[in-house]
Amino acid sequence: MKDQALFDKIDFHLIKVLNTVLTERSVSRAAMRLGMYQSAVSAALKRLRELAGDPILVRSGSGMVPTDAGLRMLEPSAHILRSAGMLFSDAKGFDVATAQVTFKIAASDYLDPLFLPQLVAQIKAQAPRCHIDIQSLSAESDYRTHLAQGQVDIVIGNWADLPDDLHMGRLFGDEVVCMVAKDHPAVRRKWDPKNLARWLEAEHIAPTATHPGAKGVIDEHLATLGLQRNITVRCPHFGLMPSMVASSLLVMTTGRQYCERFAKLLPLRILPSPIEFPRMMYYQLWHERTHASNASKWLRERIKSVATTLRKS
Repeated sequence: MKDQALFDKIDFHLIKVLNTVLTERSVSRAAMRLGMYQSAVSAALKRLRELAGDPILVRSGSGMVPTDAGLRMLEPSAHILRSAGMLFSDAKGFDVATAQVTFKIAASDYLDPLFLPQLVAQIKAQAPRCHIDIQSLSAESDYRTHLAQGQVDIVIGNWADLPDDLHMGRLFGDEVVCMVAKDHPAVRRKWDPKNLARWLEAEHIAPTATHPGAKGVIDEHLATLGLQRNITVRCPHFGLMPSMVASSLLVMTTGRQYCERFAKLLPLRILPSPIEFPRMMYYQLWHERTHASNASKWLRERIKSVATTLRKS
């Protein structure tokens, strides 16, 4: 009750005066910066001293310095002013040069490996004061709840069945291919529908199942055809799988765009799949909560821009 009574006596103008006198360490300079009479700043400082029970600013030689209590007030007062400045800024517009927001992005690690690095580079180049929080996205992630509660702003990934309760933006589609080591026997003998059994019997690597019996998009499609491949290695880290393939007889089946990035770096070869899979479609999803947000609109445009650039590369 006592704290509430004290809080009721503090207004935004007082916080502004407090931060300015602490920053300038001078009542006269603070008055000039605030566009106020010096006597009005002095009156506000007197009121602040009464509320704090502390001088806040004291004389030292020819100048003034903050007290210990004053120093402790500097950052909290600056934070309040920054937050107040952001309070209605998004409703008026999103100024990329000065905006200080945190973009929270959840993305799967089977995206094109250049996607997130280029997205981060583009955001930081255009909105240098913004922060970026990239979160992992797995099949068991409750991304609907995370989007609704504000833990995530955008989710990027591929889904066979898109949720109908979220907004969706298509990014790109990708052909399913196979990736093997450059000296894998299949490089010479090739796979085609006529020797499908040889492909199914080869040693395959696949992402770790999220729960017993769970299948990824590749194995889901094979199951609809009554087929099953020989998975001998499972790995939870998609980005490590190409290196495992490069030094073994493993077969990795995934999108061409992903494979092409690693084929330039490692001794790998990309082969056509002997089975025609549906194209892997990638989307960005967002909640109605951020649909009208200018900051979120800007972020969605950046994501779309990076996807378009990578498609052409």
